[in-house]
Amino acid sequence: MRLTIESMAYGPEAIAREADGKTVLVEGAVAGDVVEAEVTHTGRRFDRARATKVLEPSPSRVEPPCPYVGICGGCPWGFLDYSAQAKAKRANVEAALARTAGLGAERVAGLLASTVSPSGPWGYRNKVELAVAATGDRERLGFHGARGSGIVAIDACPLLPKRFARLPKQVAGAVSYLAHGKGLGIFRVGIRASETTGDVEVSLWTRPSRFPRALAAKVIAEGAKATGVVRVMLKGPEKARRLAGFEVLGGRSRWRERLDDHAMAVSAPSFFQVNAKGAEELVRRVVEAAEGLASEADGLSALEAWDLYSGAGTFTLPLARRLGWVEAVESYGPAVRDLRANLERAGLENVEATGGDAAREMPEGPTDLIVCDPPRAGLSKDAVAGLSETRAQRFAYVSCDPQTLARDVRRLEERGRWRLGSVTPIDLFPQSYHVECVALFSPGRA
Repeated sequence: MRLTIESMAYGPEAIAREADGKTVLVEGAVAGDVVEAEVTHTGRRFDRARATKVLEPSPSRVEPPCPYVGICGGCPWGFLDYSAQAKAKRANVEAALARTAGLGAERVAGLLASTVSPSGPWGYRNKVELAVAATGDRERLGFHGARGSGIVAIDACPLLPKRFARLPKQVAGAVSYLAHGKGLGIFRVGIRASETTGDVEVSLWTRPSRFPRALAAKVIAEGAKATGVVRVMLKGPEKARRLAGFEVLGGRSRWRERLDDHAMAVSAPSFFQVNAKGAEELVRRVVEAAEGLASEADGLSALEAWDLYSGAGTFTLPLARRLGWVEAVESYGPAVRDLRANLERAGLENVEATGGDAAREMPEGPTDLIVCDPPRAGLSKDAVAGLSETRAQRFAYVSCDPQTLARDVRRLEERGRWRLGSVTPIDLFPQSYHVECVALFSPGRA
C-alpha cells in the first residue's frame, strides 16, 4: 500500500493512516515520508507494516553517519533530522500527559517545555552492550539487529565518542578469542568509556562457573586498553536472573565518570546514565528546584532533601554539597555500596544512606525537597501513597518513560497532595525514541 507518514510513534516505528482511518505503525519510515509498504501484522486497533520503498522522502529524512542504521537496532530514529527528533519527543510527552494523565491539551501546553538537548546527536554515549551468540565453537558478539534480526558485528559505533568508537569491535575480538571453544557462559558484555576520566571498563556477564580469570584480564586489557576488567555472575532463569557474584579480573573495581564538579565511581552491576552531559542537565534541574526553595528558608544549607531510588548518588552528592541534610534510599545492593563509597570518597557526612524499597523505607519526618528517579516501571501504588502523605514543599520526579510518568501524574494529582507545575523533556538518547523528563510538583489540588 501507499502511505503518507504523519508522525513518529513512541517506539521505532512511524505512524500513518489507511484510507479508512485505521492506524498503521510503519517500520523504516520517518515523519513526512511517502512510502510503499507491506503489512506484516493486522490487529483490531492498528496494523503493522514495513516500508519497502521511499517514494517521496521527507524534508526531515537525512543520511546518517553510520552505515548500520536500519540494520543494527541501536538507532531506530537515525534517518530523522535531529531537530525533528527533538520535536517528535516533545510531541510524544505531550500526548502522554494529555491522554494518559488526563490533563488535556490546554493545560499541557502551559506546563510542557521544549526538548532540551544537552549533548550532540552523536558521540554522546558512555556505555554500550554487546550480545553474545554461539556459532559452532565460536562466540559471535555484536549489537542486536533491528526487528530481532540476530546479531550485527560492526566496525565502529558513532554513538560513542570518536576516540572510543572502535571499542565494540576490539572488545568483540578479544572476547571471541578468549571464549573460542571454551564455553565460558558469557551472555552479555558491557563497555563503559568516559571522556572525562579516560576510564574504559569491560564487564563480562556470565553464569557462575569455572573461568580463566588471569587470561581474560590480560587478553581484554591488551585488546581494548581497558582500565578495568570485571565479571558479573547471574543465576536463575533468563527473564529473572539475579546477582550471584562480582569479581575484579584486572585493573579498577569501579568505573569513574565526572559530572560537573563531582566524580562518581560505579561498579558494573549499578545503573548510571549513558549520557554524562545529559546527567549533568538532570542534576542542574534538580538543584534549581532546591535553589527555588532557598529564599523561603535561611539559604540552601538550611534545607533538607530526600533522594528516593538514589542509585550510586547522581543526585545525592550534588544535593549533599549544597543542602544541610539528605536522606537517600536505594534498593539495589551494589548501588547502595557504590553510593556509600562515593560519599566517603567525597567526604560528605550529611547523608543517611538507607538500603531498601523506597515505598517501605521512605524517610519519616519533615523535608523540603523530594527527588525521585524510579526505574522505567515508575512508582508503585505504595510509593504514590507515601509521597502523598509527605509535607515537602517541592517534588522533582525524574522519569525515563513518558507513559509511566503520565500514569503517576494522574495518580498523584488524584490524591490531592501534589499539583504538576512543569515538565521538561531532556534528550539523553538521540537517534532513539527514548526521552528523559523532569517533572516538578508543588503542593496543591489539581
